[in-house]
Amino acid sequence: MTYLISANPFAEDEEKRIVIDLPASKSLSNRALILKALCDEDCQLSHLSDCDDTRVMLQAFEGNCQGQNGAPRIVDIGAAGTSMRFLSAFYAAKEGAEVIMTGSERMKQRPIGILVNALRELGADIQYMEQEGFPPLRISGKKLKGGALSIDGSTSSQYISALLMIAPCLTEGLQLNLKGDITSRPYIEMTRQMMEEFGVKTEWVDDHCINVAPQKYQAKAYAVESDWSAASYWYQIGLFLANTGADHKFVLQGLKKESLQGDSRVAEFFAELGMNTKFCNEGAIIDGNKIAQCRNTAGGDCPYPEKVVWNLADQPDLAQTLIVTLCNIGVHFDITGLHTLRIKETDRIAALQNELKKFGYVVKVEGDDRMTFDNEECESDLVPMVATYHDHRMAMAFAPLAYDFSKLYICNPEVVSKSYPTYWDDLKKAGYQIAEHTESEEDIRQHIAEAEKRRQRVHTHAKWVLNTLLVLSAGIVTTLLLRCCGK
Repeated sequence: MTYLISANPFAEDEEKRIVIDLPASKSLSNRALILKALCDEDCQLSHLSDCDDTRVMLQAFEGNCQGQNGAPRIVDIGAAGTSMRFLSAFYAAKEGAEVIMTGSERMKQRPIGILVNALRELGADIQYMEQEGFPPLRISGKKLKGGALSIDGSTSSQYISALLMIAPCLTEGLQLNLKGDITSRPYIEMTRQMMEEFGVKTEWVDDHCINVAPQKYQAKAYAVESDWSAASYWYQIGLFLANTGADHKFVLQGLKKESLQGDSRVAEFFAELGMNTKFCNEGAIIDGNKIAQCRNTAGGDCPYPEKVVWNLADQPDLAQTLIVTLCNIGVHFDITGLHTLRIKETDRIAALQNELKKFGYVVKVEGDDRMTFDNEECESDLVPMVATYHDHRMAMAFAPLAYDFSKLYICNPEVVSKSYPTYWDDLKKAGYQIAEHTESEEDIRQHIAEAEKRRQRVHTHAKWVLNTLLVLSAGIVTTLLLRCCGK
């Protein structure tokens, strides 16, 4: 399936206050589900995320952990990387569990060796079933001893969070030493703070060591906050809308100013680009009035910086939204901290570079950590067709560009169900039109190519007509001049 996305500016009399019911945070939801499973008593969780990643977590906790007739239980988590890491640690520490953790073909290409090695050091019984260092895994759960453990802090913070959450259940607790630079620290802090909300104390012994003593989790009622990662697309949409001169406000329900989510920093990033954020009982109210006023003033310049230098090591999930936005508004950037993007749902660095070229933007890549843009352009596609690479954030970061490109295609738009199932319905509230195409991508590309050929033929014909008229005009003028001179 493919969507054709287009957008029309709002009419003057249209509602200027648009309310968006954001999805719940899947990061908080998935941690809450693990913590609930580790409690001795039942917890009441509310406002859980209704997305693929959380659904597979819920399914994993249905039924027993031993399978049937002596065979291990198959736990298929699809493309949910968080679920793979959290559940692998959970089942490794669950006495009597016999499971096979598997997932999509892409999941089988995503490394998990660092986590498996760490769990094995704690005494876990985990076997690779196919390729060494990658899922699927066969896990035989047992009581783990714990103690001191070292792990590379520059890899996925999900490994660290997975270990921290089972730490109080280990016989000797856990002293976790993080080697090197620590990436995505806000996600580690999110885990620690949630553990404390469920009654478990954790302690930073120093900048690279966390200590968790043996303790018991305490059951509680817990309501999940809305997702700041999902909010990032509305900052992007709000900015693009303001660029048309419209002064609409978006009410993003369920967001908190004091948030556990590291991606809440999106408000700061977009503030540098002219977007304003205020908080109320409903959540966050965002607008680009400053941008719109500049657009509506003759000769007014938008309040964009010439260049930004940002490090996204703590907010890697914002990379696609920010990079696409900056390219579109012509702001030069030097963005680092992208080293985890290569092992996400896809190689997000390569995917961004490939798809931005379709819109005429040339982004340079240095190693696995840096992307830069200095307004270098290339020829854009007549109608860009965005490949999503089974990655929800590719679809959601590129679709808003329809405000500046009369229309564009999004391939496999259903990928948004991973984190934001209602995204396309919400997008319509912002003036976007969405048409579903059931033709194959190849057929659509053929139609685009034929349209481009027609456009070239019209252009060539118009150029021939113009040149002919110029020649005729020159001939007439020359004839008149000669006659005048002859007199």
